[in-house]
Amino acid sequence: MKKTLLILLASVVSLLPIYIGGVASADTIQVVSDTAYAPFEFKDSDQIYKGIDVDIITEVAKRSGWDLDMTYPGFDAAVNAVQSGQADALMAGTTITNARQKVFTFSDPYYDTKIVLYTRADAKISEYKALKGKTVGVKNGTIAQSFLEDNKDKYGYTIKSFDTSDLMNNSLDAGSIEAAMDDQPVVQYAIKQGKEYAINMDGEAVGSFGFAVKKGSQYEGLVEDFNTALADMKKDGTYAQIMAKWLGAETSTASKATGDASAKATPVKKSYKVVMDSSFAPFEYQSDNGEYVGIDVDLIKAIAEQQGFTLELSNPGFDAALNAVQAGQADAVIAGMSITDARKEIFDFSDSYYTSNIILAVKEGSIVKAYKDLKGMTVGAKNGTASYSFLEEHANEYGYTLKAFDEASSMYDSLNAGSVDAIMDDEAILKYAIQQGRKFTTPIDGEPSGDYGFAVKKGSNPELIAMFNNGLAALRKSGKYDEILAKYLGDGKATDSSKTVDETTISGLLSNNYKQLLSGLGTTLSLTLISFAIAMVIGVIFGMMSVSPSGVLRTIASIFVDVVRGIPLMIVAAFIFWGIPNLIESMTGNQSPINDFVAATIALSLNGGAYIAEIVRGGIEAVPVGQMEASRSLGLPYGKTMQKVILPQAIKLMLPNFINQFVISLKDTTIVSAIGLVELFQTGKIIIARNYQSFRMYAILAVIYLVMITLLTRLAKRLEKRHN
Repeated sequence: MKKTLLILLASVVSLLPIYIGGVASADTIQVVSDTAYAPFEFKDSDQIYKGIDVDIITEVAKRSGWDLDMTYPGFDAAVNAVQSGQADALMAGTTITNARQKVFTFSDPYYDTKIVLYTRADAKISEYKALKGKTVGVKNGTIAQSFLEDNKDKYGYTIKSFDTSDLMNNSLDAGSIEAAMDDQPVVQYAIKQGKEYAINMDGEAVGSFGFAVKKGSQYEGLVEDFNTALADMKKDGTYAQIMAKWLGAETSTASKATGDASAKATPVKKSYKVVMDSSFAPFEYQSDNGEYVGIDVDLIKAIAEQQGFTLELSNPGFDAALNAVQAGQADAVIAGMSITDARKEIFDFSDSYYTSNIILAVKEGSIVKAYKDLKGMTVGAKNGTASYSFLEEHANEYGYTLKAFDEASSMYDSLNAGSVDAIMDDEAILKYAIQQGRKFTTPIDGEPSGDYGFAVKKGSNPELIAMFNNGLAALRKSGKYDEILAKYLGDGKATDSSKTVDETTISGLLSNNYKQLLSGLGTTLSLTLISFAIAMVIGVIFGMMSVSPSGVLRTIASIFVDVVRGIPLMIVAAFIFWGIPNLIESMTGNQSPINDFVAATIALSLNGGAYIAEIVRGGIEAVPVGQMEASRSLGLPYGKTMQKVILPQAIKLMLPNFINQFVISLKDTTIVSAIGLVELFQTGKIIIARNYQSFRMYAILAVIYLVMITLLTRLAKRLEKRHN
């Protein structure tokens, strides 16, 4: 009996550190937090979580000897995890309330929060009565929303609710709301990050944030550890350093912009070529009249006008645009491009001109309500984007398969068709697509993805960056920048005064876009005819070499055919258009850009020439060998025998294959659109990017190609009969 009592006593003693005033240092403390609540916790561009809560709890753990394991499932999930015992503690900007104190044991407050009214820096509102007749934004389900609801009749304003701070701030930037209310540290952080906002009124005290554990759990000792460490941090200045790091020393507008609104740099070129994406609405897209419009287009034109330099704009597509700048075929790119560390190694960026979010979209009626619901599903994203990087990083965590796309319209079509279960893209782009008729929903809050910047090749055109920054600063000061954003984002829908016909019908599509389609068709036919003519010359030369008595000539022909046929046409086109100029520049130091039409013609000519060479070789070898022997025995030389005896018979055998190769060359023009050449297929994709009528547009393209190929095939066969 005594032995049993001793064992029980020893067990109780061993458990005392857990229940009384602390946790053994060997224990792993699982702390959960929110997913995105800057500046308390958020994932930075380096994909690492940072913020006030992260710094404080990390310092507390260090001082208390905890082995900290911190995860970020989101606020609701974090609260439920602590309640269900799946996590030990909660650190997520949690306001201490009477209701929550019935469920959780809270630490001493580590932050006394306020809600504040804020506006754009150029709109000074210093009292609530000045809000009369105006629209004030607020996030759903917040204390700020309750405050505004209680006082709206008193002060005569209208309330507009948003799901996230980013959406609310975008609306404030665009001018669709005149003011907004949010947690003071959230607004302070936005200002510190460069948002041109002003807080001209004292905030409303709404409570304090605390660290929390489940009430009555074995982890209540963690609260005592937290309180002790927090007191020490305040005493030695560590707490103040953390707050200054994330909130700054003052709440006035801060900006990372380097441009001078009153300055103008000096252009060193007569004209600057700036390239863009071809289908990234509302930043750049083709309007009904065939002209490119969008935020990027209007912005760069306004900056060029303000700074006094001449522009030459083209829209080859995102990848083609980046490669064109790298190859020296363009001076700069503005294409809704996020500023990343990896890209900074290749490009010099301007000041940020837009702050973006990425967001997940699913079809209406989808069961997906959180990232964990994506398990076993396929999720799409565009190559090389922040969305793709985010999804790639979390694929193992949530168990989905990632599928890459080259451009938005095909990705959206795949979601609509069900070949992917969800997609992720920039929030502005997805919202635009939804308002254009896409039956998608965005069930999960967006993820901050960084800033968009104007870029030049590293070390080149510094004056262009200076002019962009100065012009951007001037546009912001004058209000022109806000007007441009409001034009495309103010009501969530870009304006297009040229649109007069309903594009949801085949007739409407043709009526609105026939000029663009005819232009694309002309490019396709020109490219096909020119490249095929050159390919015939190349093919005949190498085909004759391949049956030559000379072993050297046969070897050269064989190498040419094997190399060209062994490399995909798209890679050949990309190498000619981007690779060769880079190679020349690395060797000579001078940029030698190649025109996209010329590059496409060379690529198609080489590709077609290799196949025609084999047709020629096969046709000649199909003529019975006795024909050659008989002719040579009669004293005719090799050349005369080929000219008079072999080739006339071989040509009859080759003609059907020449016709087939011509049709193949026509179809191959769709492949070279990858380098930015706007032929018929690329024209169709650009139209789809604006109106999202993919089924009808692709049907129109299919009919055009069918009619064109059928007519050309009939013509070729008629020529074949005449020759026979």
